[in-house]
Amino acid sequence: MTVLSFDDEGIDVEYQGTEFRLEKALVEEATEKSYPDVTDHEVLQMVEEDPSLSGEPRRIGDVLY
Repeated sequence: MTVLSFDDEGIDVEYQGTEFRLEKALVEEATEKSYPDVTDHEVLQMVEEDPSLSGEPRRIGDVLY
């Protein structure tokens, strides 16, 4: 299971027992969107090869604000 923790500057990720951080600028560059408009599903697709996407995608802006 992948755990995502969002804040204003980026995302803390725990994936297969490894913890790392995706900085805001990296997320924006990879998705070609502004950080608040990126969804949790898009982040999961960046981290995992074949993520199990369930439920409605949530925008980071909705999660933070």
